[in-house]
Amino acid sequence: MPPTQVVFYQDDDGSVPAIDWLLALPAKVQDKLFVRIERLQSMGYELRRPEADFLRDGIYELRVRHKRMNYRLLYFFHDDVARNPERHTHFR
Repeated sequence: MPPTQVVFYQDDDGSVPAIDWLLALPAKVQDKLFVRIERLQSMGYELRRPEADFLRDGIYELRVRHKRMNYRLLYFFHDDVARNPERHTHFR
């Protein structure tokens, strides 16, 4: 499977809410989530539990557990991110 392009939504002011949230988390959780994002990039639709799970209506979650706390980053697959490139920030 070809690599999946991971793109984050960017607000008009240039902020990226998902990254802002992620950077406010403990360092260990950040590390785990960045690894999950990299795995999503390389595996795409094939990424499954325990790293990711399908919720419903095309929404998936990346899953991390740290010190009895569950962290989730929601995502979806979309073929047309080129429509509004100024509203997206690419992951690495």
